Amino acid sequence: MRHIISLLLENEAGALSRVSGLFSARGYNIESLSVAPTEDATLSRMTVVTTGSDDVIEQITKQLNKLIDVVKVVDLNEGEHIERELMLVKVRASGKDREEMKRMADIFRGRIIDVTDKTYTIELTGTGEKLDAFLQGLERSSILETVRTGASGIGRGERILRV
Repeated sequence: MRHIISLLLENEAGALSRVSGLFSARGYNIESLSVAPTEDATLSRMTVVTTGSDDVIEQITKQLNKLIDVVKVVDLNEGEHIERELMLVKVRASGKDREEMKRMADIFRGRIIDVTDKTYTIELTGTGEKLDAFLQGLERSSILETVRTGASGIGRGERILRV
């Protein structure tokens, strides 16, 4: 099962390396990883998407809690949460394809953020499924380049990841 694990960790050199090293040393795969400083400049928030049984996720959580840089660990799948991804897609947009690309971007609530005579760069945010659906709706040959951030997540309502 897919899990989104959110961590607060010290904003110091090597912290990311120690977390990713824990995953690789135990043979666990990281589907996506994002990390950035929080409102407290001494802490970073890391979001790791991984798959595994409940036992595997419990083991990962226990091992993460043992790392010296890790302040707090939460499996967002244990409660209501919101998750989003950002994707930038550069597509062919010339001639008759130009209007079709604009229409597709509008349908998926994307924004065209760069325009040339032959291309559009489209920005989309949403669930991974939404972004996948957008890509499937395009002809393969029209996609020139794709960049995705991976999932970021936050608990719903009063649920907060804080020290």
